[in-house]
Amino acid sequence: MPKFNRDIEELKANATLWWPEELMEKNALANVLPLLIKSQDDFLSLLNLSKKHPFQLFDLIKVAKYPANLFLKHLVVLSDYGGEPIQRLGRSFKDIFPKDKKGNFYFEFIWNSETHKYVFEELPIRGLNNKKLSIDGENLSDEREMDGLIKDMIAILLFASTSDFSNQAGLDSCEVGSLLGDENALKLFVKQRYIVVSRITGGAKANRLGQLAQTEVVDFLQEVLDDDYNIKRNGSINLKGYDKKGGMPFDIVVERNDKAIGIEISFQVTTNSTIERKSGQSADRMKLMHKNGYKLAYVLDGAGNFQRSSALSTICANSDCTVAYTISEFKVLADWIKEELG
Repeated sequence: MPKFNRDIEELKANATLWWPEELMEKNALANVLPLLIKSQDDFLSLLNLSKKHPFQLFDLIKVAKYPANLFLKHLVVLSDYGGEPIQRLGRSFKDIFPKDKKGNFYFEFIWNSETHKYVFEELPIRGLNNKKLSIDGENLSDEREMDGLIKDMIAILLFASTSDFSNQAGLDSCEVGSLLGDENALKLFVKQRYIVVSRITGGAKANRLGQLAQTEVVDFLQEVLDDDYNIKRNGSINLKGYDKKGGMPFDIVVERNDKAIGIEISFQVTTNSTIERKSGQSADRMKLMHKNGYKLAYVLDGAGNFQRSSALSTICANSDCTVAYTISEFKVLADWIKEELG
């Protein structure tokens, strides 16, 4: 049987310590989302006008003086093909795409039932990433005109889903180009995708990364636990001996068959007082929860939290289940919840 109430050393052995890349990317997206929403209608107009030829769009972007890096960012969001996939594509580029007789890398794709060829102008380059494409949070607001590198990436994200290399490069979702000129289909596709993105990044303000971390745990539990488990984000549990109105608050509450578990989450890369506050509350929280027949769990990670070893050790000592912030650790938490709630 696995050990669920780990001490600080056991917890650290499973910890990631630094924010996961995918969470950092979602946070960056949340910061630029207002700019994307504001420019969405003009982006759609350019796609709608591109009816005659798949490469007509490049000329339209230039004529409209629409920032090429902003256009690319829209495609990144719509294709869900962000920082890490782009880096992997850059590293594997020469193994994925062929060369023509002139020695140029290219790919062929299907558009309007016809085969077209795109010849890369600058790719491959060393160290392909969001920053070099000017689509990271720091550089996106600086308008960049169309150049060979941006053009290459736009072509990939528009048309690569119908190429022979889509599976190899993970480009199956890069299908926006197949909708060029179809106003109704494009509008529906773009609006629906941005609704999903808004839900993923929404609800977080000053503590956005912490909020996103909480969302990731909730989403995981909802996926692996059966429907009869009631999972509440920012929930509370009414306890005898706890007099504050609304019950004892938790980042997540899981309920089933009149049983309940309270879960607290703390991921701090830099040290601050949040972990000290949670530590000071942990003994009383556990005592009251146990007195009422409930259990208490913590998701704890981050280099800053581990710097406050005394506070972290106190929490571990007053927790029924303590896990770090990784997918494998979320599975441990889910297994414990199933064991406790039946």
